[in-house]
Amino acid sequence: MGNSFGCSASGERLVSAARDGDFVEAKMLLDCNPCLSKYSTFGGLNSPLHFAAAKGHNEIVALLLENGADVNSRNYCGQTALMQACRYGHWEVVQTLLLFKCNVIRADYLSGRTALHFAAVNGHVRCMRLVVADFVPSAPFESLNAQTISDRSDGSNAKPKFEQSVLSKFVNKAADGGITALHMASLNGYFDSVQLLLDLHANVSAVTFHYGTSMDLIGAGSTPLHYAACGGNLKCCQILLARGASRLSLNCSGWLPLDVARMWGRHWLEPLLSPNCNMPVPIFPPSNYLSLPLLSVLNIARDCGSRFLATASDDADICAVCLERACFVAAEGCEHELCVRCALYLCSTSNIPSESSIRPGSIPCPLCRHGIVYFVKLPGSSSKEMHSPLSLGLSTPCMLHPREQDTSEAVGSPNTRKNRVASISSDIFCPVTCSPFPSVAIPMCTCSEGPSPDFDSLESENQKEQSMRRSKPGTRGREKTKGVRLEKTTCSNMFRGRRSCSTEHKCNA
Repeated sequence: MGNSFGCSASGERLVSAARDGDFVEAKMLLDCNPCLSKYSTFGGLNSPLHFAAAKGHNEIVALLLENGADVNSRNYCGQTALMQACRYGHWEVVQTLLLFKCNVIRADYLSGRTALHFAAVNGHVRCMRLVVADFVPSAPFESLNAQTISDRSDGSNAKPKFEQSVLSKFVNKAADGGITALHMASLNGYFDSVQLLLDLHANVSAVTFHYGTSMDLIGAGSTPLHYAACGGNLKCCQILLARGASRLSLNCSGWLPLDVARMWGRHWLEPLLSPNCNMPVPIFPPSNYLSLPLLSVLNIARDCGSRFLATASDDADICAVCLERACFVAAEGCEHELCVRCALYLCSTSNIPSESSIRPGSIPCPLCRHGIVYFVKLPGSSSKEMHSPLSLGLSTPCMLHPREQDTSEAVGSPNTRKNRVASISSDIFCPVTCSPFPSVAIPMCTCSEGPSPDFDSLESENQKEQSMRRSKPGTRGREKTKGVRLEKTTCSNMFRGRRSCSTEHKCNA
């Protein structure tokens, strides 16, 4: 059972298609009724976008967003589709959601986790790189970490400037119990995620809340080194110590990281975590998953919209990598031209070894291996906004009675869908997906071409109708009342055709 009248069966079919990856079924349903993209199941309140993002069906995610699905919609736990995609490591879906300008700083209702927490707890480092892309400027990595290195060399207690930045606030955002993304990645032993978070100015000395934590056996007020000691990953402990973690930090239970390692049976960490340890800690280079030009190509892709997915024409410059699409961007330095999709894929999937000769965080050009820090849009490429999802609020337009197309539109674009709504007005909404419990308040809907009246107009019309009945109780008044009733055909009456037909046959018999 769904939360809409007449659309529950089609909505459940769309949910099944989004969950199973049936693109043909999903496209057929959305072509008939685009407002189904905002459908949500009655019990879990998971939209088709949540199911498609959790299963990693990127084509269905893009189809739903193009048909008006809310990119920031929440389920009953307050989780967005971005959180579901980061939870299961579907970085292609995360990339598509970012192109539709999803909100990455939202937290769920249960534990206050953001999409970065969901990606860090399972070690999905590519998703983490995409989530923080809007906060990392396309600048050389040396300039980003210059303030951090100077503060460490001085040894002063003054807070560095990067702690006040938006990137640091987002990376160090605490979830339930004060656990940060660095705590989660250190506990589960994901070294690549720990290294990337530390390069993005994660606080190595952050402690959980003193009044309690979700991991009571580790103790309240614990640092990421306590969590790494519980996880037992040697490399995570080494990089935390190399970035300034203290072996002498005590939590609220009075435990050192060494005590936590002993309680959990991580005996191989005792020589490293001992307070009197004289072992040299290795120096770790910057993370291989840094991608500085990612923000620049994301902004270009959002500006170009769906044009960067189209094939190149005869007079356009074809991308030398894919040989299909037109070139929209040029690499900084070498000035080699690429299409937006190839540049976006290159920045999202790169894993550059630290021993390479290019600067940390830069991406090698696929044609000349030159280090790219940012991309620039070609001057000849005109900008066009992406087909952004229709912001319909809580209500969606009634598609059971599609509006007739204009003659000019039918002649100008013969391939246009019959049920496509060119311009949606706020006066033709009907409660297809208004609320999870539609039986509480059912507003009246008229599906004719005219605007649907509001509550006050309905009351005034009913009063006029009653006065006409009192003044003219004859057959003329009955015919007029009958005509008014026939004009107000609601959406739910459309699904009673078979029943009325059978009743009519019985009457004729």
